[in-house]
Amino acid sequence: MEITIQAIHFEASKQLEAFVQKKVSRLSKFHDGITLADVSLKVVKPETNQNKDVSIKLLTRGHEFFAEEVADTFEEGIDKCVVKLERQIVKFKEKQNSKNGKSGYEFFDEKTVDYFDETVDK
Repeated sequence: MEITIQAIHFEASKQLEAFVQKKVSRLSKFHDGITLADVSLKVVKPETNQNKDVSIKLLTRGHEFFAEEVADTFEEGIDKCVVKLERQIVKFKEKQNSKNGKSGYEFFDEKTVDYFDETVDK
């Protein structure tokens, strides 16, 4: 999976870029067909709270997933976007596989399902 990061109205630090790479690359556990992840980080108004705008677009074979979040920090926004995308991917797989009588969780190992359940419960 190729991950592109765009920092709008500021210069992204290496630590922030590494954080984005780490969190977004975890999405490949939920869908092995992700070809591109486009991450946009934007500072809306520097002097206010809730001024960090994060959007992530995932491209797969035949489908696109998108999540956007405004938060106090980029890390918080990225975490929330990744959780939204995980839910979208699982829901998409459940819909695709319901025609075959299978649930979306059957394609994940037990460790991945436990991680997803813990994340959703928080």
